[in-house]
Amino acid sequence: QTSSIDMARKKNTATSLQRRPRTAARLLPLLVFAVICYLQFRTLIRFTPTVPCDDSSRRAAVDDLIDRLRTSVTFLPLRDTRRRAGEWFISALNDTSEPEGEAKNLVLPSAASSGRVLCVHAPTRSDAAYALAWRDALPRGAALRPGLTFVSEMSYDYRNLWHGLSALVPFASWHARTGCRAVPARWALFLHGAAVRSGATSGWLASLAEAATGAEMVVETFPDGAGGTPACFEEAVVFRRQMEGLSRARLLGAFDFMRCKARARCGVADAAPGAGAAGPSSALLRVTLLFRTGARAFKDEAAVARVFGAECARVAGCVVTAAHASNLTFCDQVRLLSATDVLVSAHGAQLANMLFMDRNSSVMEFYPLGWRQRAGGGQFVYRWMADRAGMRHEGSWWDPHGEPCPGSPDILSCYKNRQIGIDEAYFARWAARVFAAAKERKARRGGEVFGEERQQEAADCGCS
Repeated sequence: QTSSIDMARKKNTATSLQRRPRTAARLLPLLVFAVICYLQFRTLIRFTPTVPCDDSSRRAAVDDLIDRLRTSVTFLPLRDTRRRAGEWFISALNDTSEPEGEAKNLVLPSAASSGRVLCVHAPTRSDAAYALAWRDALPRGAALRPGLTFVSEMSYDYRNLWHGLSALVPFASWHARTGCRAVPARWALFLHGAAVRSGATSGWLASLAEAATGAEMVVETFPDGAGGTPACFEEAVVFRRQMEGLSRARLLGAFDFMRCKARARCGVADAAPGAGAAGPSSALLRVTLLFRTGARAFKDEAAVARVFGAECARVAGCVVTAAHASNLTFCDQVRLLSATDVLVSAHGAQLANMLFMDRNSSVMEFYPLGWRQRAGGGQFVYRWMADRAGMRHEGSWWDPHGEPCPGSPDILSCYKNRQIGIDEAYFARWAARVFAAAKERKARRGGEVFGEERQQEAADCGCS
């Protein structure tokens, strides 16, 4: 029996000795990991300075951290030539259509910017640059601009009413969507990545922007002098693609909003639909001849007025008003077009005033010789605008007569600013057709509907 017990003990001892290497092999990785952690901990303790707990030392440590953050701010070219148009401006961030249906935009600071604000360095005669920085660690010498800044990038001149309006529309839509609570303290305007300073916009566009937002249009001039210093914006909304991404409903809504705000600013929001410069309130059809002076003016305004006046006289309740856009203030134009059912005018900036007409009003457009053949798609911008604003573009007439431009392929040097002739027979037939249809549409809707719409507009212009 004793022998059996001894043999069992020897067997267990042998088994135990066999298991120990396997156990050691399993524990070895854990041991190595523990050693590495210990060494890293010792290294961290050795190379991390100890910060005393007194306030002055803590403040010094915070200041040092802020200084390091300031130094880490990196300025990039505002216009990234590696990207396509619409993406080269502040190319480090992707814009989105938020809220849904709005034009693509950037809102800063945001999660996408890690809570950092937008800073722009735009010295004169130098390429502009931008950076993202934390508000408490702005670049050295930077000035923080308080409040909301509307930032716009465009490839065309803001002083051109069509292009300027294209830049304004997305901001108006976004502002209205906020319930009109987000009021811009300033505008930062860029053209091909360069800051636009003095004379940035037309007076007409500035007046419309101020009417839409309820605040003076202050254009950021950026610090200048010896190299200039960066300007950082406490809040910024950036539109770099104009109306891209804007839904049809939001587009119509933006034009309705600007129309309403302009009427309210100029005291015509609650006026009867027939009141105003275009004729008495009893008029069933109000026709406005909006003439130009100089470039693309009619050669014989009196003859044009006679033709349209004669056709208007054939329509019961029709009145005609003739005016020169250059003689009218912004509010004069708002009042005149708010009381217009049919707008007759040459191609040009004054056609942007169709914005102030009621929806479904009519526009008749005229061009001098050469535009149809040489102007390209850009000649149709007011046809596009009519569609976007809810108007009816009733077609165009291109003058077929005039002296050619031998050896001059450039429309800007020859054809663009020519004057426009007349075709009395064609104008009469065209006017008769447009006037009859416009009167029928207006009669179907009824004047009381227009009155109700104006009263609803005056209430809040969609700012609720």
